[in-house]
Amino acid sequence: MATYDKYPFLKRLGIEAENAGCYDGSWFGSGPVMESVNPATGEVIARVKTGTRDDYERCLRAMDAARGEWEMLGAVKRGDIVRQIGEACRAQKKDLGNLVTLEMGKIEKEGEGEVQEVIDVCDMATGICRTIGGQYLPSERREHSIIETWNPLGHVGIITAFNFPAAVFAWNSAISLICGNCQIWKGASSTNLVTVAMQRVVAKVLEANHLPGGIATMICGSGRVLGDVILEDPRIRLVSFTGSTEVGRHVSEVVHRRFGRTILELGGNNAIVAAESADIDLVLPAIVFGAVGTAGQRCTSTRRLIVHEKIYDDVVARVKRAYENIIKSRIGNPFDDNTLVGPLHTKAAVKEYEDGIATIVKQGGKILVGGKSLHDRQGNFVEPTVVEINHDAPIVRTELFVPILYVMKYKTFAEAVKINNEVPQGLSSSLFSRCMQEVFTWTSCAGSDAGIVNVNTGTSGAEIGGAFGGEKETGGGRESGSDSWKQYMRRGTCTVNYGNAMPLAQGISFV
Repeated sequence: MATYDKYPFLKRLGIEAENAGCYDGSWFGSGPVMESVNPATGEVIARVKTGTRDDYERCLRAMDAARGEWEMLGAVKRGDIVRQIGEACRAQKKDLGNLVTLEMGKIEKEGEGEVQEVIDVCDMATGICRTIGGQYLPSERREHSIIETWNPLGHVGIITAFNFPAAVFAWNSAISLICGNCQIWKGASSTNLVTVAMQRVVAKVLEANHLPGGIATMICGSGRVLGDVILEDPRIRLVSFTGSTEVGRHVSEVVHRRFGRTILELGGNNAIVAAESADIDLVLPAIVFGAVGTAGQRCTSTRRLIVHEKIYDDVVARVKRAYENIIKSRIGNPFDDNTLVGPLHTKAAVKEYEDGIATIVKQGGKILVGGKSLHDRQGNFVEPTVVEINHDAPIVRTELFVPILYVMKYKTFAEAVKINNEVPQGLSSSLFSRCMQEVFTWTSCAGSDAGIVNVNTGTSGAEIGGAFGGEKETGGGRESGSDSWKQYMRRGTCTVNYGNAMPLAQGISFV
């Protein structure tokens, strides 16, 4: 396999020309073989033997067997296991980052940055494990106290997307593991090699600590084959899903029908508002990275640019120049240091881009720069594109997961907020302004209705310390930082009577 042989880091990560795609303490797989493809060349990298429903049941049996030991190990020792996972990723950061670049298509700096995010969230989870605690509350009754307790949910299902094939797994698993849950992970079927490589890191840490593999199981395979198995399984108390709004709606319906929990990270359609007082030198790099970074395939990618009419011409002219320079010489091999825009992940994404451009033109949009697929190259390359369009064009309400940026102007700040909020998605948003009235309105109930509400920084590149997630059709739920750990645990309210009488609440006498 010529492509496999080109990249010695594959062997160092334990990736073979053909790989078992399930783990429960041992590596196995009984399903069809899937090919993993390099999106920059269209060449097959390696193959993975996927899992079946029977393989899923095998993983669940291992999780059932491991649950008691893992729960009773204690949060601090569980945190140390997560610390070791982070350290193992740190030791292989370059190789893991290169694998993300090879299989997903993001540029090398972004691939390594994703693995750094894995390391960071493991560090953070290690600290959180010592601070998980409930409240001690006063009671209205004499010689009584009320205590909150937090305990593991049990089993958690993690279904991740192609665009951050390592980081989103870590956001969920690092926090869920310190909370005492066992887990099953199904990564995107187009990034099976990253899934296998990350699972190998986790497996080695568990094995080195003589812990059962059922604590953290993994299964590769088609969402159509395995997705609903996870969603419908009442043993899976929480499903964390990253993907499209359309699929997320199905996830929500199925899981909540059985009264399970969900964390949904779905569509974005994120906007930057450039106010009249905005520092244009500050806003320009935020626009370009937000809209062009990862070839527009981040959940937080900037899709809409809402500019005050007095600075509109200047901002749009500068954005056009930046895009023209990128199109001229900085699209290409994601391993090349000069490259800023790698390939789209799949040929289906190229079609989404082409169909989107056609729809934009039909709805009155004007292509200012870009707009072409690069069919003369190997791989899935397109030009980053800037479109001038009315904010109420129907296509603007739809998230295209490609590098297309809509630009539109506004007159009043209230109008800018209205435009920002009128789409059905609500993940990330950003205001560039030096006006404190605008800044504090933007972050208030009268401002952005997104889950991420930034000021003078872009929509993309969220830090792990804050809770990550959105509102409306973005799905709700939060991952990673702040108190997101609470979603992976069940709360108990415990009233303790340490006296010798039995008073009733609300002063009731029942004699």
